[in-house]
Amino acid sequence: FATGACFAQAPVVDAQTATPARNTQGAQTTQTMINNGPVTTFELQQRLATIERIVDSRTESQQRVQVQLDGLRNDIDDMRGSIELHNHQLEKLLERQRELFLELDRRFAGMQQSSSNLSNNIASAGGSTSSSSTSASSGDEQSLYQDAVNLILKEKNYEKAVPAFQSFLSQYPNSDLAANAHYWLGQLLYNQQNYVDAKEQFEKVANTFSNSPKRGDSLLKLGLIEKSNGNVSAANNFFRTVVSEYPNSTPARLAQQQLAN
Repeated sequence: FATGACFAQAPVVDAQTATPARNTQGAQTTQTMINNGPVTTFELQQRLATIERIVDSRTESQQRVQVQLDGLRNDIDDMRGSIELHNHQLEKLLERQRELFLELDRRFAGMQQSSSNLSNNIASAGGSTSSSSTSASSGDEQSLYQDAVNLILKEKNYEKAVPAFQSFLSQYPNSDLAANAHYWLGQLLYNQQNYVDAKEQFEKVANTFSNSPKRGDSLLKLGLIEKSNGNVSAANNFFRTVVSEYPNSTPARLAQQQLAN
């Protein structure tokens, strides 16, 4: 038995058959990895493309917002410039008004002194009785006018100044101070944007008191009122009249500016 076992033939193994079996298993694993690889890469590419689109969209949105902000900033700068210009013009107008009020006050003081001197001369001439009556009347007239002026210059109470001038004009329509009273009443109404009543007062000065120093200013104001109402042709006629009749004056200079605009 031992001798037969020793001399028995060795088992025959098909190498070609065994080797392909191993190769087939390795090829399947490799194919599985190859198949899994492209799928993962494609998903990553899709995700990257999505992220890029989101970033691009946000960038475009930020750019649009920035453009809008720049436009708003420019609009605000323009508005600030316009406001500063209007404030400057308003300050100049108020300064001009204060100067006119002070001029009126100085002229009134001079007229009051002249009236006082005239009353003294009349009294010394022997007309003491009539002089006393005239002086009392003149004193009441000037006192009422001065009270109206003080409401503007001292108390800055422009609303009460309107009825004060109206009361003065109703009592002394033929006063030497009537032209100034009409003008300042018109100016107060003009500042209140009551253009209808203001126009009536300025027309009174322009048409009735041709020698009044306030006539040029009244014509200028009539032009401004017509311009505010859209009557450009009528406004320019007033401005030309001011330039023609009152050259080298402040109203003429302002009228020329209106014509240039």
